[in-house]
Amino acid sequence: MDATVKLFDPVVNTLRKSCDQASRVIASDCTDRDHQTQGYDSGELRRLIQAWARELGFAKMGVSNVDLREHESHLHQWLDSGYHGDMQWMAAHGTKRSRPDELVPGTLRVISVRMDYKPAGADPELQLAQPDKAYIARYTLGRDYHKLMRKRLAQLARRIEAHLRDGELGGGKYRAFVDSAPVLERALAQRAGLGWIGKNSMLISKEAGSWFFLGEIFTNLPLTVDEAHDAGHCGTCEKCLDVCPTRALVAPGVLDARRCVSYLTIEHKGSIDPELRSLMGNRVFGCDDCQLYCPWTKFSPTTKEADFQPRHGLDDQRLVDLFLWDELTWAQKTEGSALRRIGYERWLRNLAVALGNAPTDPEIVSALQARSNHSSDLVREHVAWAMEQHADPTRRQGQTQANDRKCAR
Repeated sequence: MDATVKLFDPVVNTLRKSCDQASRVIASDCTDRDHQTQGYDSGELRRLIQAWARELGFAKMGVSNVDLREHESHLHQWLDSGYHGDMQWMAAHGTKRSRPDELVPGTLRVISVRMDYKPAGADPELQLAQPDKAYIARYTLGRDYHKLMRKRLAQLARRIEAHLRDGELGGGKYRAFVDSAPVLERALAQRAGLGWIGKNSMLISKEAGSWFFLGEIFTNLPLTVDEAHDAGHCGTCEKCLDVCPTRALVAPGVLDARRCVSYLTIEHKGSIDPELRSLMGNRVFGCDDCQLYCPWTKFSPTTKEADFQPRHGLDDQRLVDLFLWDELTWAQKTEGSALRRIGYERWLRNLAVALGNAPTDPEIVSALQARSNHSSDLVREHVAWAMEQHADPTRRQGQTQANDRKCAR
């Protein structure tokens, strides 16, 4: 989701009845009432947590219970459709992903937080419109968010614990997650009132669009819960479906990850489907189109976190320059970045595809030829494909026209 997994929480529309889940919710409500009668003011504690969260850089926080029955049904349908592709870990944990109290026994509430990440820097739409430039998903232009958010969540948990240490709950119990366990983060955030799950399958907020990270703290504290954000505000707009370069959004809110550029460039370890390569354009790590063109993102604030600002000019780099990085340079330039997760081999694979989609230029052809005998079969295959694109003027003209139509949207 890691940051890429943010794209893969499914949204379909069926409900699964679960008596044992209902009993747990009832038990949670009873526990809440018991603590209130014993002088435990969960509402006041919640207000304190909200203030502490803001001090730690979280733009918003909310609290939910552990009832995710509807989202569990969505997840099962999505997995049954095979939309998760090679991400077998999405189905590897049984019901723990959709039942927080099974993942962390004793969990009564989940504190969800939002941290905005929209960076300053080069205009992303302009980057996409320049096929000789590399487009890298905005969330990964700066330092890897996992460590920063985990540290802040741990600090928040310690503040809560310290506040309650001498009380009847003995400080409480906590476990923090940032894309590090089987957690339906957007479902929990929606239940906590942080936004609604849009037609692009992302969590969308009226005041912040969708350029933000999510994190969670599982706790046994019977905190006052927020009202779930059940109503959507996408209306008749389907811009995200229209602009998706590979048509990965097969229906409103339903993402076929196997066609998603984020999946293809990050999660997928093998050869990229030749039928999809020409549709990927200059996107070499992730894709932001379904967010970038969403009308709600005009409300997204620029992040206040210095660590999320672009590093090494990665928001405005030429494809050919990145392709010529040797492995040592790549390791140095990606230190502390989420880019590290794909490794150098897949970095070259992705860039080769993008260079195959770029306008024919002697410098590009020369760079591809220099990698044509690379030790990796994977790299050689995609370099050969890219060189074929530059050897076919008719095909190049058709691709240029397709890119022009895409930019016009």
